[in-house]
Amino acid sequence: MKSIGLIIVLLAIVLGGFYYAKNPERDTLDDAARKAAPGKFVRLSDGVTHYKFDGPDSGRTVVLVHGFSVPMYIWDSTALALASSGYRVLRYDEFGRGWSDRPSEDYTADLFDRQLGELLDSLHISKVDLAGVSMGGWVTGTFAGRHPNRVRSLVLVDPVAGARPTSMSFATRLRFTPVIGSYVFQTIDVPGMAAGQAGDFVQPQRFPNWANRYEQQVRFRGFGQALLSTRREQARVDLDSVYQTVDKGGMPVLLLWGTKDQTVPFVRNERVRKEIPRAEFHPIDNAAHLPILEQASLTDSLIIAFLGKQTP
Repeated sequence: MKSIGLIIVLLAIVLGGFYYAKNPERDTLDDAARKAAPGKFVRLSDGVTHYKFDGPDSGRTVVLVHGFSVPMYIWDSTALALASSGYRVLRYDEFGRGWSDRPSEDYTADLFDRQLGELLDSLHISKVDLAGVSMGGWVTGTFAGRHPNRVRSLVLVDPVAGARPTSMSFATRLRFTPVIGSYVFQTIDVPGMAAGQAGDFVQPQRFPNWANRYEQQVRFRGFGQALLSTRREQARVDLDSVYQTVDKGGMPVLLLWGTKDQTVPFVRNERVRKEIPRAEFHPIDNAAHLPILEQASLTDSLIIAFLGKQTP
């Protein structure tokens, strides 16, 4: 029994040491840390949200929603193009990302829907043109389906798509296991996420500072927990039904997809187009998961032309 007890103690020490060494989250995200951030902050019911406006105050409001882990700067070039065209562009960091709070709760569709709705209410904005990239397709699709009276049009860029998974790999099941999954995700996945973002590009060398910029948010406590919770919750969602609801809402939809996307494979555009058959679809050549960056000039022109067709 003493031997077993000693083994348990040694194992706990080793695991604890490994966790401390590998976990990059060292700092607390507070007001002092946020002094380095651009934009503004507002306290909503679930926590503080970081947001930023670009473009003239008199312009029509377009809201750009980022994806699974890269914060709102993923839309930098698009925001600049829209602002230059006279639109009032609103971006924000979803909870758990960027400079927004990392609340200790389940990262469900309800949480993201509530964040966006409360943000718009706090800024006294009633109706918007909405755009989402990657997981932002889930967030914006949910919001558009639940609040069609608040969405003038919807732009989807390489959105997450597909039916709820019926089976999972061993690695996925392991990460979805309570306690063990959190430990594995925090020590194995999170430390390599910044470097892993290169897979979203056909030519990652064009974006040499992408990983360094990403790492700024990883050091704040709660980042990994938020991402893992999001992944677990999204796995329970039938995304086909989300886009079905968008179609019922009746708003115009623009769908852009990089033909070389490996993160959300290009073939999945068929799932979204099936559920939203009236969507205006444009495949974007020589682009992977982020055509808004790799083919910015083309995608910006398509988005601006699409928005120009909508009734003010």
